Amino acid sequence: MKRLSILAALALSASLAACASQPEPAPMPEPEPTPVYEPAPEPAGPTPGSVEDFEVNAGDRVFFALDQHTLSNEARATLRRQAAWLSSYPGARILIAGNCDERGTREYNLALGARRANAARDFLVSQGVDPSRISTVSYGKERPVCNQSTEQCWATNRNAMTVIQSGAVS
Repeated sequence: MKRLSILAALALSASLAACASQPEPAPMPEPEPTPVYEPAPEPAGPTPGSVEDFEVNAGDRVFFALDQHTLSNEARATLRRQAAWLSSYPGARILIAGNCDERGTREYNLALGARRANAARDFLVSQGVDPSRISTVSYGKERPVCNQSTEQCWATNRNAMTVIQSGAVS
């Protein structure tokens, strides 16, 4: 009986030793996550080649001093940006509208507006823009941006505004 007890004790120890030396089962791999579709982010800013792109990145108007049609350094810088934009979009055609403040006669302001529009046109042509892509018009004092009789409003109304007529991206 003693032998049987010893044998049972040995069998028990052998079975315990066998359990302790067995390797742990390998962990189950986690499933791959399912990819989630995320739309591309909206581009920041206006669509390249659009009218809004022209207005935001090139500028759509230049300003003049009282009774003047000569271009300031700031006006030349704006017109250079316009010329660069136009060279990037050779199908675009523009209208340059010369405008004046409310002071002066209708006839005087129409003539001054024409000189302002032509000054902007001539500068764009000097920057390489094909003259056949440019039309001009003078509105004189007929289309004010601001209707108050203040120096600030008058200064705003003394401009040459460039408008894209065709060829811009929609």
